[in-house]
Amino acid sequence: MKTYEQINDRIESGKAVVLTADEIIDYVDKKGLAAAAKEVDVVTTATFGPMCSSGCFLNFGHSKPKIRMSEAWVEDVLVYTGIAAVDVFLGATQLRHGDPANMYHPGEFRYGGGHVIEDLVAGRKLQLFALSYGTDCYPLREIRTYFTINDLNQAIMVNPRNCYQNYNVGINDSDRPIYTYMGTLEPERKNANYCSAGQLSPLLNDPYYDVIGVGTKVWMAGAQGHVYAEGTQHAGACERTPGGVPKGGAGTLALTCDMKKMRPDFVRGVTFRGYGVSLALGIGVPIPVLNEDVLKRTCVRDRDIMAPVIDYSHDYPQNNGKVICSVNYEQLRSGQIKVEGKKVAVGSLSSYYKALEIANLLADEIRRGDFRLAEPITPLPKDTKMKPLVTRKKPS
Repeated sequence: MKTYEQINDRIESGKAVVLTADEIIDYVDKKGLAAAAKEVDVVTTATFGPMCSSGCFLNFGHSKPKIRMSEAWVEDVLVYTGIAAVDVFLGATQLRHGDPANMYHPGEFRYGGGHVIEDLVAGRKLQLFALSYGTDCYPLREIRTYFTINDLNQAIMVNPRNCYQNYNVGINDSDRPIYTYMGTLEPERKNANYCSAGQLSPLLNDPYYDVIGVGTKVWMAGAQGHVYAEGTQHAGACERTPGGVPKGGAGTLALTCDMKKMRPDFVRGVTFRGYGVSLALGIGVPIPVLNEDVLKRTCVRDRDIMAPVIDYSHDYPQNNGKVICSVNYEQLRSGQIKVEGKKVAVGSLSSYYKALEIANLLADEIRRGDFRLAEPITPLPKDTKMKPLVTRKKPS
């Protein structure tokens, strides 16, 4: 048994033994679980891929004269102004003003909220345009100016749902191409797409949320952030394999950090043809090796993680819960799966290469003593299920 305090003491003294989730599997095979649990202090996990439920709060400070922004756009992308005078919230999937969307299907969606976030973190100069109805204390009715992230008082990333524990494999049973947040899916099962780092992914290495909880410190594109709540749609009460791995989406994390400390190479605006825009983000989460059970769960292998194959032409949009079959991540990462006897080419929307880079960067920070662990203040719930939106008639 180890404690957070003991592990942090070893980190501060430069003696911590830190391995990535990719490395720990062979290490435990070689050393044995008991010996490895005594030697290893931290296992680093990571993921890099589109995370649509992401966004940021920005504070611009006050102009002379002052304005209470009631409508505002950054690079022509609408931001939410229903908070204090010069605070706004920018969502990753917000479209640019005038974007034709899917008027000419499939739409191109060249620029949106995720791209603004990328440009902000990269330090590029952006345009702010804001309108107001005017008040006695905030008389200015219009402002247009240019700024970079360093001109802002705060730029705080606040993401309601990141790091899905597991996810679907999208496929298309129809006779025409379809355009989805899982990418373009060709007709008659000609291809399939998935989105997860598999054995590197944070919550797959802590399937029962024993060490990742509210208050856990995380690496967000180079910035040190934390879990501020269970993520939206978190559903810990799910079907699992005998090893405890969820067979579907299950857990999620709500994350926050200081955007001014983020690295541009791990923040990317994303375009999905015919669907919209998003943000690809790199996230790393350290797993403290408190005991043998925690370590054992970090030894999960791609072959042990099952993902449901779902038809995105009918079953997903109709929300009927149908699963065609399940495949493991070893099969997915091979580039080809079998679906009801048919060989199907498969691609990934997430990058295992980038995830591995993040896991190694986080491991290096911990070894240098630059990243200490934080004990959760509240565990993530294990018994929640996701509720549907029910269409109801107006009460009489």
